[in-house]
Parts: sequence; structure tokens; C-alpha cells
Amino acid sequence: MPVIVSSVGDTARAFAQAAEQFFDNLAQLRLGSLGIALALFGLYQLARSRASFNALRAAYPDEEFAWRKIWGAYVAAFGLNGVVPAGGGSVVQLVLTRNAIRGSSFSTVTSGLCVGILFDAVVCTGVLIFAFTQGVFPKPADFGGLSSFDIAFFGRHPSFTLFLVTALAVLGLAIFAVLSRRIAAFWSDLRQGWAILGDRRRYLTGMCLPQLCGWVLRGAAYYYLLDAFRVGATVSAAILVLAVQVIAAIVPFTPGGAGVQQALLVVIFSSTAPTDSVAVFAVGQQIALLAFSLLQGFAAIFFIFQYRSFRAVLRDSRAAHAR
Repeated sequence: MPVIVSSVGDTARAFAQAAEQFFDNLAQLRLGSLGIALALFGLYQLARSRASFNALRAAYPDEEFAWRKIWGAYVAAFGLNGVVPAGGGSVVQLVLTRNAIRGSSFSTVTSGLCVGILFDAVVCTGVLIFAFTQGVFPKPADFGGLSSFDIAFFGRHPSFTLFLVTALAVLGLAIFAVLSRRIAAFWSDLRQGWAILGDRRRYLTGMCLPQLCGWVLRGAAYYYLLDAFRVGATVSAAILVLAVQVIAAIVPFTPGGAGVQQALLVVIFSSTAPTDSVAVFAVGQQIALLAFSLLQGFAAIFFIFQYRSFRAVLRDSRAAHAR
């Protein structure tokens, strides 16, 4: 336990030092590239929300609801996930999306929002295959030597990691089985959320196409972020950053996977840029995207959903569950 606590402290100190360097060197940023990166990232979020909107519209063809509310729920969740670990913002997205569609259920909305995982899994697999074949991305066996406590812990204890993954899978299946037995409408709600999969053309044009656009836009955003921080902008480097985001999403024990991102990026770009510069990029790009996403998120919950805070959204979530 002392080793783990010490590692947590080391990760936090490294992040804080890099953040301090980032704010001390703001004048060295290429602001034009940073502005382009944020604009592309905003378009990425727009494309992702459109895919979710199309899935939900297929699930509720007789209901009228606005795309802006699905987008608002998405950006609110994205911003909150940057400051809350373990994907806590997803609860906000679920509540806001459910409230935006009259007569909707949590199970159908959840399954509708999860349809995008299918295409994402294909892209993530391709991105990771590319990353692991470039010779600079750490192999899973090397994760134990990284400076981030969370990914290093799992890398050093592969047997425990396998046990944990298996236990979570079994727990998920058990919960799924209990719900399917107790709630007669459960399966019907799930199938309703997956309705878009029943129309191949609609799925390809309404889900896969905007998701593909989203991935390209996100990769382009990282390309310009690399240029903004003077780390070296290339297409392959941008894909490597995407791979880091995939790994960070799998290990969501810190807000936005901060420690994982910093540890992996320092190793990946250690041969092409100074370590301090890469550390500043790892933290700085996350701060920039977080600030941008939080600004959008607060604007969405205030202007679109008429809430004054994320806390009010969560309060309504608890009230909805109680009913």
C-alpha cells in the first residue's frame, strides 16, 4: 500500500509540475494552431452527438426532439468527465438525454447511446494495432514501468488485472440477467435502443459516417495541438495521441486519464522532443480541451436545459430514479 500511495503522489506532483510549466510558457504556444485544434475538437463533438441523435431518433421515431439537446447532453458529460473519474459525466448525459425525449426510458436511452461502441471498437482496434507496430508505443508488458500509478499497477499485476476484468464481466452479466428476469419490458427497451441496427443503410449513413468524421476531426485536432505545443505535428504522431486516449479511456481512474496520458506521451515522444516539452504538451492539451469542453458544457446546461449547475442535474437524476 505505501508503494501505491507514493506512486499516486508522484503522479500528482508530475502533473502539477507540468501544469505549472504550461502556464509559465503560454507565450510560446502557437495560438493559431491552438484555435484550429479547438474548433476541430468542437466539430468532433458535434459529429459524435449527431450519431447519437440518429440512433435515438430511430429508437423513438414518433417523438420530436431537438438535436441541440442531444449535443448539449454530450458536451456537458464530456466536460464533467474531465474533472470526475470513472466516467461520472455519463450519468449527466443519460439524465439530460432522457429528459429531452418525452416518454423515453433510461434503459432505451442507455442502449441507444451505446450503439456507437460497435464502430468505435473497430476504429480503436485499428488505432492500437498501428500504435503498437510503430516501435515507440510501450507494449502492455512494459506498462508496469510507467510513471502513472494506475496503469503501472495493472501492468505489474497482470494476474490481478485479468481477475478484475473477469469479475467485472461476470458482475455485469449477473446484473443483466437479474434485470432481464425482473423487468418484463427490459428486453423490449434494449431492442428499441438498438433499432437503427435493423436498417443497414441508415446505420451506415446515420451512425458510421458521422462517427468516422468524428474520429478524423479528433485526429486532426491532435495534429494541430502537437503543432501548437511545438512537439512535432505529423499524421502518425496524431494517431499515436489517439491511441493514448484509447488507453486512458480504458483506465479511467483519474479525471480524463491525466496520469496515463502524461506517462505514455512522455515515452512515445521522448526520442523526438525534450521530455519537459512533451510533459507540458501532455498536460497542456488536456487543460485546453477541458476548459473548452467545460465552457460548452456549462453553456449547454444553462441555456439549453435551464439548469444552473451540474449538481442540479444530478439532483433531478435522483428524483427521477425515485419515481
